[in-house]
Amino acid sequence: MWTAARKRTYQILENSSPGDGANQLCAFLLLGLICLNVAAVVIGSIPSVHDRYGHWFDAFETFSIVAFSAEYVLRIWSSREGVYGEKGPLLGRLQYMVTPMAIVDLVAILPFFLAQFGIGDMRFLRVLRLLRLAKLTRYSKSVALLHQVMKEESRPIAAALFILLILLVIAASLAHLAEHHIQPESFGSIPQAMWWAVITMTTIGYGDVTPVTFAGKLIASAIGIIGLGMVALPAGLLAAGFTHKLHRQQRQFEVLVDEILKDGVVTEVEKARIIVAQAELDISADEAAELLEIRARELSANMPSCPTCGNDRRTKDADGMATAKDGQRPPMRPIGLRQSARS
Repeated sequence: MWTAARKRTYQILENSSPGDGANQLCAFLLLGLICLNVAAVVIGSIPSVHDRYGHWFDAFETFSIVAFSAEYVLRIWSSREGVYGEKGPLLGRLQYMVTPMAIVDLVAILPFFLAQFGIGDMRFLRVLRLLRLAKLTRYSKSVALLHQVMKEESRPIAAALFILLILLVIAASLAHLAEHHIQPESFGSIPQAMWWAVITMTTIGYGDVTPVTFAGKLIASAIGIIGLGMVALPAGLLAAGFTHKLHRQQRQFEVLVDEILKDGVVTEVEKARIIVAQAELDISADEAAELLEIRARELSANMPSCPTCGNDRRTKDADGMATAKDGQRPPMRPIGLRQSARS
């Protein structure tokens, strides 16, 4: 009994069964609760609103803590059903508790309990509740994709940031040498000049600190031009990583579709495989159906003729999908995929 309940809890919380209605409902409710918590923190920072409706905010915070705490405990309890179960009931759960997402779940509820014990400033702890935004990484495919891209591109991005740091130190050092005797309050030391270097290289230019000597202006011009390319480099790496990741996911889906359509028909089991892969690879329903239609037409065009009668071995249905003449394996129509993926 407990094993079945733990397994079901794991399936619902960890999305181990794509298309599960209970999982989708749970994710929707938790996502909505996270968004409402962020809205409550933002609106509650208005003194007049907090003074008038403070008791409602407190009640909602208590409810949220109960819900998030229950989620955290259930995730630890059911983690044994995943890869951490191989380590044993205790060690496996301890290993799960130090994973990044488990730490995020803990941080989401920690400020409340710290406040109950009088640890830390209450205003600071209230702002810390905004860290619950990090829980969105569980339910947002876009944020998850960003995390994957940053992980894959971590080495080139780290190299670009390291070079940028070196240039910042050089720029601050040169500005200090050129301006320290005229503006000691702004360029009196290299750490002081670092603020100017950061603002200049990022092309923000607040104007609160500006060089006045000819050498300082020459250095600022060179640093500004160099900064245009260097600051944009990490953004370019991320954009390239996003494009590569999306193309790779699309290619994985295309390989699966080619494998399934190899015999010209699609069974219900194969249809389920496509829908699961579509959800895991974040392929839209229209894109998946369009790809199926294109592959089906290509398959029909290249279909060999029967050596006996000379006719095509399969005919086409109204949607262009190849249909077996013997009728033993009915094909899946593209419109069916669209409806299943959206439901």
